[in-house]
Amino acid sequence: MLSVMRLALEEAMQAGARGEIPVGAVVTDAAGRVVAAAGNEVEQRQDPTAHAEMLVLRMAAQSLGNRRLEDCTLTVTLEPCAMCAQAAAHARIGRIVFGAYDPKSGGVEHGARIFRLAQTHHKAEIIGGLNERECADLLQGFFLERR
Repeated sequence: MLSVMRLALEEAMQAGARGEIPVGAVVTDAAGRVVAAAGNEVEQRQDPTAHAEMLVLRMAAQSLGNRRLEDCTLTVTLEPCAMCAQAAAHARIGRIVFGAYDPKSGGVEHGARIFRLAQTHHKAEIIGGLNERECADLLQGFFLERR
């Protein structure tokens, strides 16, 4: 898990270098092989849905030829927002691993808490706080530079 989070952090750093909010995400298959990796591309694409998680879920589904990612893990540097959490639920992602918690905009452990809703038919396994400090420091440093 740590090496996958390392790849997600590298994607986040590359996104930050492009002027994007530095969030990176990776999808791995049941064997732990990387299926997709991306960083945020919201500014680059001028697309409010181009979060790293959305990009890798789309890429993984295309790569695997299946919209259902039940045996896959989504690893992301920041707690997914409600949009990304709901997309992961629709993709039937098996596990979500994230680094920094997001009390302001998170949708997994905060805010909408998508996977705790009775209306959410698919419940992913959730592991939060992996490399939390490093992930949070990357985001905080990005926003400090912007202010």
